[in-house]
Amino acid sequence: MAAFEIPLTAEPQTFSVQLLGIAYQMTVQWRNNAQGGWILDIADATGAPIVSGIALVTGTDLLGQYAYLGIGGSLLVMNSSGGDDAPTFTDLGTDTHLVFVTA
Repeated sequence: MAAFEIPLTAEPQTFSVQLLGIAYQMTVQWRNNAQGGWILDIADATGAPIVSGIALVTGTDLLGQYAYLGIGGSLLVMNSSGGDDAPTFTDLGTDTHLVFVTA
């Protein structure tokens, strides 16, 4: 098993990342409402959407329901404290981390 932290900062951003040798574009946005929080969109290298609107929550594989896409790993939000607190507007990339894990 190998783990790779996807570096994030507590600001909306679009960036490129390689997962298992395949280039993806990821966009992270903050939704400031009662049901809001950090949201992740994944696109291919050209920007064509693959999956959109994934809530960044702890305690689950964010890609679990999208296994049919063949990305080939798990995407986890991990809290430095070890708890299940969701990322806040200010702690993404510092106290909470996005980690890609392969089998």
